[in-house]
Amino acid sequence: MNEAEELAATAEWDLPPERHRHFKDVLMQRIDDDEQRAQKPSVRRRFTRPAVLLPLASAALAGALLTTLTTGGHTPAPETPSASGTLRRIATAAMASDAIRVRDDQFVYVRTLDRSNTGSFSGPVRLGALHTEERWTAQDPGPLRVTGWLRSSGKDAIMPGRVLPMETTEPVPAGVYHPTYRWLASLPTDPDALLRRLHKEARPVEGESRDQAVFSLIGDLISGAVMPPATMAAFYQVAARLPGVREIPDAVDAAGRHGIAITLDDTGFATREEWIFDGKSLALLGSRFYITDPDRGITTETLAGTSAVMETAVVDRKGEVPARAAAR
Repeated sequence: MNEAEELAATAEWDLPPERHRHFKDVLMQRIDDDEQRAQKPSVRRRFTRPAVLLPLASAALAGALLTTLTTGGHTPAPETPSASGTLRRIATAAMASDAIRVRDDQFVYVRTLDRSNTGSFSGPVRLGALHTEERWTAQDPGPLRVTGWLRSSGKDAIMPGRVLPMETTEPVPAGVYHPTYRWLASLPTDPDALLRRLHKEARPVEGESRDQAVFSLIGDLISGAVMPPATMAAFYQVAARLPGVREIPDAVDAAGRHGIAITLDDTGFATREEWIFDGKSLALLGSRFYITDPDRGITTETLAGTSAVMETAVVDRKGEVPARAAAR
């Protein structure tokens, strides 16, 4: 086992599942490069064991891996004054959405379409093929070592067709890194109080501001969990308070759906993510992730990942999909 694989095998999961996608490819590209230097067969091995399928990197490891992505040359686009107003409208729409109750013995099911970077760690970005990912997040408050399950399918999918565990090295209680419905419902819905809570919970990686870390954390939670409407609305109200938040009038998710995007520019961090919303219903459609890294020849902001949320539901068992649940 080489050094990168040892890090992956022993790392504690300190990142939420959705944000982990940003770092997963970086770590796996480092492993690929190590294998090539060792003159191993040129078969892309994305993962070494189910135990590290999702919890590949701790915050410290992610910071080390992202050091090459941090640069002072990133120039943010100007802030759009309408972004805060748009987020308030999105919050109003979220508040009016139907409430879904979730029991502790159930799972939140999320199906997404994804494209991620398949290029080498030291080279340019090469977006892989569109593939499907299904996740089942356990609602048991724990502490748990297996907090959920993942199944991928399609070209460039990770170990396609297998239902694989999202496992941690130490048991994780309900919270930021294991977001259950009950925990989300316990959060304050006053935006100022929630912002203070998120500033304490967020863990910036190297070169990242705390506001950017809060923005990323909110993005993880709104795209991968089921929560009360008041909690969802409060997250958007918090985002509206973050300095530098801006609106992009036209953005496209991984499924090709057009919408409006909300993003946050951070001058000290050479990455940027967008949340994409339907222009009429204001429902969340998906996200996009960009990087800038002159050391790798990426001198302009480049799309490095995109996702589309296709279905969110509550099921009784891991591996169960909503259509089968409804048919019983």
